[in-house]
Amino acid sequence: MSETKTLVLNHKQIQQKIVRIAYEIYERNSGEEALVFAGLTGMGQTLAQLIADKLREISPLEVKLIAVTLDKSDPKIGEVTLSDKGPFGRKCIILVDDVLNTGKTLAYAMVPFLEQNVKQIEVAVLVNRSHKLFPVSPDYTGFELATTLSEHIVVDLKPEASTVHLH
Repeated sequence: MSETKTLVLNHKQIQQKIVRIAYEIYERNSGEEALVFAGLTGMGQTLAQLIADKLREISPLEVKLIAVTLDKSDPKIGEVTLSDKGPFGRKCIILVDDVLNTGKTLAYAMVPFLEQNVKQIEVAVLVNRSHKLFPVSPDYTGFELATTLSEHIVVDLKPEASTVHLH
């Protein structure tokens, strides 16, 4: 039995989503001096890098990029670690992940920032599956996709060949 894959977004479409998200972030945060992009383990870190690079191209904002590492399969086990501990007081944090499923992973990823006096936390995702079980909603979404919980979204952000597939 072979697993069927459905192409959801091709490379060009993903690039367009990244550009749009970067412009939306700039519009909403144009009064800020700096933004901190916090990419979650895996493709979230890659997506954060791509959005941050685009934002640097289109705006004068200072953009800092950090990695948030946690166990995505079970975020309550183990520690949520940051590649840079800050301080992030009075900073705007943009948490970035490739796919928002239930909100659980992003909720846990916020904890280290909640322990500091951050100004605000926003969420950017490439794909929002809308299976909201935790009170996390994206501020910036590339693509809304209604799926069942048994279906899987696979994001590959390879340079020049990025894709999003539904399995």
